[in-house]
Amino acid sequence: MAIKIEEIKGLKVPNTFIEIVTKEVALSDFYSDEAKSLKLNFRDPEYGPEIGGFHPVEVRLEKHINNWQFTYITDFSYQGNVYPELVKEIDICFSSKRVFHLYVGWLDHHEAKELFTLFVSNFVEYYRTGCYQVSITCD
Repeated sequence: MAIKIEEIKGLKVPNTFIEIVTKEVALSDFYSDEAKSLKLNFRDPEYGPEIGGFHPVEVRLEKHINNWQFTYITDFSYQGNVYPELVKEIDICFSSKRVFHLYVGWLDHHEAKELFTLFVSNFVEYYRTGCYQVSITCD
């Protein structure tokens, strides 16, 4: 089932990213027309604190009438030496139209736009390598 993603002014999501999300939802057996939200998890099964790999990425969309809108896109990374744990490294919040980075905090509009563009560009290239296993949950 194809979904239509509505653009949110202030944070333009590139079509390549939207195409990945809509493709994965269409391939999923878990999507239902009754769903009010979707959460896509992109995970590299090889990623770990010692060996590295591709960061896990979580994407949440919410349904507004017949269209879907991005709620957030979050990139996680392992942090900590003795007991590493997954934490939010980059958090793109569409309701506030802001971008957060673990080491900098909330970014100003110009920096946020640059980081968002770089993040999406990298994610698309990583996705194309086939490194991610994708799971989808619906609410």
